Amino acid sequence: MIFGMSLQTYTLIHVLISLIGIGAGFVVMYGMLTGKRLDGWTAVFLTTTVLTSVTGFGFPFKGVTPAINFGVISLVVLAIAIAARYARHLAGAWRKTYVVTAALALYLNVFVLVVQSFEKVPALKAAAPTQKEPPFLVAQLAVLALFIVLTVFAAKRFRGEPPVAVKPMRGAA
Repeated sequence: MIFGMSLQTYTLIHVLISLIGIGAGFVVMYGMLTGKRLDGWTAVFLTTTVLTSVTGFGFPFKGVTPAINFGVISLVVLAIAIAARYARHLAGAWRKTYVVTAALALYLNVFVLVVQSFEKVPALKAAAPTQKEPPFLVAQLAVLALFIVLTVFAAKRFRGEPPVAVKPMRGAA
């Protein structure tokens, strides 16, 4: 039992939170690539990504594991992203800091998604049973390359200005 839930229920909740975070993260990445803030999606992405890491610490473990290390790294990256976005309001260098850390947080979640996919999906597990085989390495390198490209373009395109409120003109119908 974890927080009064079976391991199966807790795992399902953790996975659902993670998938919501990944989905919202891709929407936020799209927003950064198109120069849009997408404030609501950003809040969902950052919140669920923090929750993904936090709930990851609830699983039974002995000693420090790679998953624990990933969770700690993710929370540090997210703390910087949250500070850049909400405390520093994307001012100056904080804009690029936010883009890079938000993209890195999403990448870390997708990295884990690939790992879990190769552990749980039978066809992928058969292709790379120890996750040291070429199919796993190619998948992770492709994800890494994709995120590097997306992050570079997002850093160039995202300006982070708040949306401008447009006042209706008098007499306009």
